[in-house]
Amino acid sequence: MRTVVQRVSSASVTVEGLVVGEIGRGLLVLLGVEPSDGSEDIEWLATKLVQLRIFNDEAGVMNRSVTDVGGGILLVSQFTLHASTRKGTRPSWHRAAKPDTAVPLYEAFHYRLQELTGKAVPTGVFGAEMQVALVNDGPVTLIVDSKSRE
Repeated sequence: MRTVVQRVSSASVTVEGLVVGEIGRGLLVLLGVEPSDGSEDIEWLATKLVQLRIFNDEAGVMNRSVTDVGGGILLVSQFTLHASTRKGTRPSWHRAAKPDTAVPLYEAFHYRLQELTGKAVPTGVFGAEMQVALVNDGPVTLIVDSKSRE
């Protein structure tokens, strides 16, 4: 599993003109799933994300997690995170999991985030054409990957 994580002041996802998920201060998490992902990836990545100390403390040092600051998480599926641009100029998506594999893993990851935070985690709509709006705070943007554990 691979994520792009952005610390945001606010974020929302819209499908067919309707806002389907939104948060104020917190994390926008774009999640890509590979065929080889499983429960270990879910556990490691979900725990890592809710514990990442990327929010400022009173001294202005990134020393607080999203749960420490009472922030939200907006989860959006993004198969393009596993694009290969090695050959030519048109990306290949062969490393991204097909929906029959990706959907259950995405849903399990979503459920685990809710368990760890103790609050609802809004989402986009898996496989839909989505518009994601955000105000990146900092900006702070990280790539976190369960396979490389970084």
